[in-house]
Amino acid sequence: MKPIIFLLSLHLFVFMCLECMATHAAGEEPTYSGDVTDVRTIRHVEQHPQAWRIWQPFIISGNKKNHLIVAYGAMRNGKKDMGDIFATRSKDDGDTWESPVVIFDHTERQGAVQFCYANPVLYQAPGQDIIWCFCMRCPIAQRNSEESTLAAAFTPDGGSSWSQVELAMLYTGPLILNAAPIQTEINGSPHFLLPAHRNTLAADPRGSRDHFILSSTSLLEWRLEAFIPQPTSARVFLHEGNIARGDTEGELKIVMRTADYDQTNLTTSPPQAYSSVSTDGGHTWSASKPETSLHNAKAKGYFGKSATGSHIYVYNDGPAQGDTAPGFPNGGRTSLRYKTKPAGGVWGKEQTLYHAGIKNSYPTLHEVTPGDYRCVWDSGTATKPRTHIHFGKLRITP
Repeated sequence: MKPIIFLLSLHLFVFMCLECMATHAAGEEPTYSGDVTDVRTIRHVEQHPQAWRIWQPFIISGNKKNHLIVAYGAMRNGKKDMGDIFATRSKDDGDTWESPVVIFDHTERQGAVQFCYANPVLYQAPGQDIIWCFCMRCPIAQRNSEESTLAAAFTPDGGSSWSQVELAMLYTGPLILNAAPIQTEINGSPHFLLPAHRNTLAADPRGSRDHFILSSTSLLEWRLEAFIPQPTSARVFLHEGNIARGDTEGELKIVMRTADYDQTNLTTSPPQAYSSVSTDGGHTWSASKPETSLHNAKAKGYFGKSATGSHIYVYNDGPAQGDTAPGFPNGGRTSLRYKTKPAGGVWGKEQTLYHAGIKNSYPTLHEVTPGDYRCVWDSGTATKPRTHIHFGKLRITP
């Protein structure tokens, strides 16, 4: 066999093996308990040879009936929380998924600079046909992604292709992104709010750990709108918050992941989420306070409001990821639980979204009809996180 033919044959063989491995893995879902249905693996790390993890998926509806789009990160070998951003699409409400397309590619240089990317969020503004992907961007030479800036791309064709755009940033500090924008009004003018946080204290004793809100009137130019005030008692590392409509007209509420402010390897005591409220469209926010019914042990949750008027909170129970506890021999970030709260009511009992004895984290939900959600999260093995992306469906009865 001629060398070039041999190399082409070998390349094709390796590609087919990887696809078979991923298909085989996707077809063997572990036995699980929980209220989520139609669970399936939509992407596996073996399908990304340059990645050692795939993580932090985000889901949104496409522009046609039963179309769904999921964006996720493929973590580059040798890097932490840095890599490429991909999008995959389903045209049958999640039963099957297309081969992904790349949105942000670390091999494409921006002039003399090479970037890595992280934490995609998807958003479609009311009245717009295009769908946006916002994410974090940082120079590839950095050790991790905590010194990132905001990047954006959009798709005009429901996820088949994506075009990057440069944003006008009036906020020039670093940011960490985890939630999509929400539309509101500030002083009678339409605005988009984007929650973010920074952790400059990790590398600089003069830095800070702040949760803040960016705002825009166009999705193309962003400015600092507000900081989320610390609690009136001890400081807390507030981060990875989700904004949703509150119980009363004009109220916004953000529910945030937490950790000890000075020793971020520790949870709050007890481990719980914190929240803050705005009554002026997100221009100012109340002092943060503990949500005593909402568990949080240093893991991103999901907080949202249904079209039915109820709220939902999805979270990891148990200890922090690196801590063991009775029932958690391999540490936390395993089971996904959830609670719901009717309009004007209180949080209900803990229920199981998904439990299979494996690592699960970073859930995101998208409501397709009132009370009917499509869910994605990253999963792993019993001891290894973030080897594949899971999809499922959840129906909440008010």
